[in-house]
Amino acid sequence: MITTLRHRLLATVVGLSLVCISFAAPAATFAQRAPSKTTVSEESVRKYMNALASDEMRGRGSATADELRAAQYIASQLKLLKIMPAGDDGDYLQTVKFQRRQRGNPNAPPTEATTTNVIGIIRGSDPELSKETILLSAHLDHLGVREGMPGDNIFNGADDDASGVTAVLELAEALAKGPHPKRTVVFALFGSEEIGGYGARYFQEHPPVPVESFVANLEFEMIGRPDAAVAPHTLWLTGYERSDLGAQLAAHGARLVADPHPEQNFFRRSDNYVLATKGIIAHTVSSYGLHSDYHRPSDDLAHIDFAHMTEAIASMVLPVEWLVNTNFKPQWSKDGRP
Repeated sequence: MITTLRHRLLATVVGLSLVCISFAAPAATFAQRAPSKTTVSEESVRKYMNALASDEMRGRGSATADELRAAQYIASQLKLLKIMPAGDDGDYLQTVKFQRRQRGNPNAPPTEATTTNVIGIIRGSDPELSKETILLSAHLDHLGVREGMPGDNIFNGADDDASGVTAVLELAEALAKGPHPKRTVVFALFGSEEIGGYGARYFQEHPPVPVESFVANLEFEMIGRPDAAVAPHTLWLTGYERSDLGAQLAAHGARLVADPHPEQNFFRRSDNYVLATKGIIAHTVSSYGLHSDYHRPSDDLAHIDFAHMTEAIASMVLPVEWLVNTNFKPQWSKDGRP
């Protein structure tokens, strides 16, 4: 996501005014959720986060060898979970080549770059519902290393978006270890979101299942800290009012409310938007509170609220289980489709 200084100042004022607002939702808070059906633990959340956002991963820079190393790690975890590969040539990785322009030099000729998606799949068990697909996604890249920058020059991207990747891996584990989903479920971790969404764009053009089979996409981005602009133990959904997906997830246990920062236009600023423009109901789940560590080296593991993050992911397990087993098909609201 990209935040301007003016938008950040405006969002702070708006966010403070929203703290006092009570968001009605039929779901229980994280603390009230029954934990018996979830495999999510703080230990496993920390394991994924330590691997993805440590200095050794060098910030997972878009279209770099470090991004590829992160993709290979994610693929290894999907393999451990016995999620079937759905990338290139029977592998988990999907290689994406694109023309990249130099930052700050628009007149320079573009150069060829390579980014990597990671894709896994659980084929649905129901003869009819298996023809429909739920997509759970996040972006795996961040800003990498800024050479010549004094002090800490590694942009670890713990919240943005190692937290989202961790959520997808945890949900993959929950679905793999639970009853076999009736619908097909695709897990996609996209490369090069930070420089233009190249991984998601390629995925949309080269999906592992027919693109018309996608019923809904939930992108997970920046859930590593709570947002004071909403009630405690709450996540928010970008573009909530654009479809009936958020309301139905809330009715089935998700602690989801509308995005409290509409002036930031977050619905259009993550990989979900690539799919939404093709008509797929696609939203991003987040709890980003406009913190000052955004796109800075200080977005590191030391600033992650692991208790919040663990509860947040666990709170989505039962609603996602409902989504991958129901015949409910979300619909755009009037004028909601971009």
